[in-house]
Amino acid sequence: MSLKPFNISASILAGGQSSRMGFNKAFIKAGGETIISRAVRVLKEGFGKVDIIANDISLYKGLGVPVYPDIIKGAGSLGGIYTALFHSTADAVFVAACDMPYLDLATVIRVAGSLEGYDSAVPFIKGRLHPLHAVYLKRCAGTIEGMIKAGDLRITGLFDRIKAKRLTEEDLRGLPFELSVENVNTKEDLERVIDEPGGKGV
Repeated sequence: MSLKPFNISASILAGGQSSRMGFNKAFIKAGGETIISRAVRVLKEGFGKVDIIANDISLYKGLGVPVYPDIIKGAGSLGGIYTALFHSTADAVFVAACDMPYLDLATVIRVAGSLEGYDSAVPFIKGRLHPLHAVYLKRCAGTIEGMIKAGDLRITGLFDRIKAKRLTEEDLRGLPFELSVENVNTKEDLERVIDEPGGKGV
């Protein structure tokens, strides 16, 4: 699917503390490479321009893409999206979490290619939004900044303030979309995807 008429870049949000897991999920090894190195590879293939949003820049220097710290500290995922939009020179940014071991290029392209006529396109699977597997026009930064200044950090609240295309199972039919949006949140998830005990990296 063509991404025209938009020029779209990609950002990987890696600023979280992984408090539930006790280590950095981005460096879990799955399928022979770390989750974040795979995400960089997949998104580079789809968009060419990829960066990482992370407050500990030194951890990600070896991945060969720009790394930017949060512009507004303590604003969670919403702040990460704001930083991604701020730094992008493209019309829009596809944003992914750093802990998605099965990020699928065809699904990503379907999501990004659904942006025309909207401010954002986001999977809405089994009644749940996936805002960290979504694409946002650069102009969304103003709305996000206003939310942060107002102390509203609910990322799902953004979609009540912008024109968002919610992509259902029907819109993503024929693609491994449930795998693509999946992330590693629990010890059970970890045991399912990890290659080796030492694969947790940091």
